[in-house]
Amino acid sequence: MESLALIDNYFGLIDSLTGENKIKLMARLSASIAEEKEEEKDVVDMFFRAFKSKESAEEIISKIRAGRSFNRKIESL
Repeated sequence: MESLALIDNYFGLIDSLTGENKIKLMARLSASIAEEKEEEKDVVDMFFRAFKSKESAEEIISKIRAGRSFNRKIESL
């Protein structure tokens, strides 16, 4: 309900604009909605797209394994 009151307040301001200014405002609002949808798509793609690299899978795996360090101390019984 709070958002409806906010919309009503904005409409009170918008109502006094000329027709040309209302059209410009509509264009800006439409562009902002399109940008939001594009940003949302980019975020989703970022988490679900394939990993891209110039290195082969074997090279990446060997780098990961080489970077591992084990600091376990095995105590004798």
